[in-house]
Amino acid sequence: MTLPLGGLLSGTTAGWALAGLGIGVALCGGGIMWLFRRGRDRRVGSPEDVAAAAEAALAGFAVTGAVVGADGQGALAVAQDGRVAAVKLHGRRLVVQELPWTRVRATAEGIIAETGGRLGPVTLAGVDVLDIRRLAPR
Repeated sequence: MTLPLGGLLSGTTAGWALAGLGIGVALCGGGIMWLFRRGRDRRVGSPEDVAAAAEAALAGFAVTGAVVGADGQGALAVAQDGRVAAVKLHGRRLVVQELPWTRVRATAEGIIAETGGRLGPVTLAGVDVLDIRRLAPR
């Protein structure tokens, strides 16, 4: 069978060079696309997303309210029974960790939840004490 390229890829050095160039261009293009997709601004999502993640991750955790930081990097969810959970994006999924209220504190930048676990501190930028008081159990 004769190739339409006149045997260009039938073992000649120039043919193999062109094939290698094509593969290299394809791999570079794929790598660039991966970098663009990876570099997107990833955010925790809406309070509804946070509530769903907390209810799915923690047994008996019925969310009454949730708040997401202004930068979208951290969130808190509060259950009917007064429990609180910190939520943070880890890769592409939301990671939830329950913590005591004593580990939630206010700073000038926003609220910080000290999880003490693999999440590290969860910062809710732009969230103030009044926002948290609305969520806290009465």
